[in-house]
Amino acid sequence: MTTTTTTATTTATDGPAAAERDLPEQVPLDHRGRLLHADDPAAQLALAIVHLEAALARAGLAPASLTHVTVRTTDVDAVSAVLDTLTDRLHEVGAAPSTAVEAVDELPVPGQLVALRARASRTTTTPRTELPCTPENAKDTTMTVETTLDPTRTPRPAQALRGLCGGAVHLPGDPGYDAARMPWNVAVEQRPAAVAVPRDAADVRELVRAAAAAGLRLAPQGTGHGAGPLGDASLDDVVLVRTSGMSAVTVDPVAGTARAEGGALWQDVVEAAAPHGLAALHGSAPDVAVVGYSLGGGLGWYARKLGLATNSITAVELVTADGSLVRADAHHHRTLFWALRGGGGSFGIVTAVEFRLYPIPDVYAGMLLWDRERAGEVVRTWAAWSATAPDEVTTSLRVMSFPPLPELPDVLRGRQVVVVDGAVLCDDTAAEPLLAPLRALEPEVDTFARVPSASLTRLHMDPEGPTPSVAGATMLEGLPEEAVAAFLAEVGPGSTSSLLSAELRQLGGALARRHPGAGALPRVRGAYAGFFVAVAATPQMAAQGRADARRLVEALEPWSNGRALLNFTEERTDTSTAFGTGAWARLRAVRALVDPGGLFVANHPVGGKRPEAR
Repeated sequence: MTTTTTTATTTATDGPAAAERDLPEQVPLDHRGRLLHADDPAAQLALAIVHLEAALARAGLAPASLTHVTVRTTDVDAVSAVLDTLTDRLHEVGAAPSTAVEAVDELPVPGQLVALRARASRTTTTPRTELPCTPENAKDTTMTVETTLDPTRTPRPAQALRGLCGGAVHLPGDPGYDAARMPWNVAVEQRPAAVAVPRDAADVRELVRAAAAAGLRLAPQGTGHGAGPLGDASLDDVVLVRTSGMSAVTVDPVAGTARAEGGALWQDVVEAAAPHGLAALHGSAPDVAVVGYSLGGGLGWYARKLGLATNSITAVELVTADGSLVRADAHHHRTLFWALRGGGGSFGIVTAVEFRLYPIPDVYAGMLLWDRERAGEVVRTWAAWSATAPDEVTTSLRVMSFPPLPELPDVLRGRQVVVVDGAVLCDDTAAEPLLAPLRALEPEVDTFARVPSASLTRLHMDPEGPTPSVAGATMLEGLPEEAVAAFLAEVGPGSTSSLLSAELRQLGGALARRHPGAGALPRVRGAYAGFFVAVAATPQMAAQGRADARRLVEALEPWSNGRALLNFTEERTDTSTAFGTGAWARLRAVRALVDPGGLFVANHPVGGKRPEAR
């Protein structure tokens, strides 16, 4: 048996404890005493944090020594909306102090909105988050809590979830836990506090309320194609919510719309829409979940003509942090509706999504294939051709290396090839001349023809079923000769790269234009998206694949625009790089409103508490 004593102090107005010290107040001023970022609470808070870290360093203290931080402000509402500027940074540097917001009548410099007061210690305390203080309720109080722990019988908060979701809640050690926690990308190791598989929206509501009451967070996940960022984090206090138990799809052919439940796959939608001569803005694989793909953007075979899938969403039904089921659309919860379209999974657990379908019963589509020895002329021709192709054309170029597996067709087994595939949204008489420059290179395989639109989910030959992989990604402003040469030097003829696929996807067209009535991701900046993937069947293969993907990303860095396309980003990254400055600030404000406690965990989070790196 062990006994621990935790002390949490609500304000710093008392004299410091024997092992603690008060640090000088930090303000958003430069070295000359000038106020920076007037009337911008987030920027002022960020600068004050920089000064606080410098003060700790001067005092010979680590950030982890912080025991309490108080934000003094003249505008509590504005600061509360951007408080994750502070909490995220504290988390990143390994600090876990209690925090508070204190209202004051004025600060010394006109336009100054914040000042930071902090207390530090060479010992650590258990953190406690406090309600904002006001002059009326700020009192000097000290609370001591004694707890007795038996290390052999420590209760798990997730035990409180037992019996929910019709019994489909799995905790570590349960027979079904390992299968339930496994994402599509089986190279990712995610070990949450529990895995829950809700059957409907009512299950989700009950689960959210129970998890919040138990002090747990929740991470919604459909298939786990892009689970990499979660696998790099500690999920000790996270319930993984697998939405695969909700997979119904309905199509309204008169309205030209579809409704997909939270765990539905794109193949489900395609098969339901095809009999009506309708098509969705699906991705390149049949077993990708509709919701994750759509909330993160959604780049498909019709993208250069019709834009991102996220901006064809007409309504989202989700459970929010307070356990409410809400419907967000153009007339209800409009700010939330804006954020969901491109902002990802930080705002709640989506139970259903509705979106437009398009009258595309068939399409001119297919693939062209050459041996990798011809990669130089193929890549150069495609780069020049794709830069001027009309919006009706959406294509991808890949340099691929296939293992000698017996299940592969002869044309691919054990070979290195170059593939151009895609779709052309016009009639055959117009489509065939468009492809003439590529066909002039006399491909070994040419399957371009008029085909049912439903066949496009398998055009790209993406693997179906759980697959171990690692990947790297980049966004390019163009493919000049120097960029093509850098690309070929890494994966062209003679390369020993372990990458299964080095892909360049054609952007531009409708993707480059602001979509009318769009959400948080109205367009994609860049001419090409690079996505480089390797099979990771063993830890050694994973390490080599990451190194080769990173090397190709670095080789193309001179032509990168520094942006991210989050659906293609399978490692932890700065989420803000996917958005414009104004959109990112607005997303953070929406997150602060709908999930102020950071209950939901997303692969690419907007504000809130971030998962800890392993």
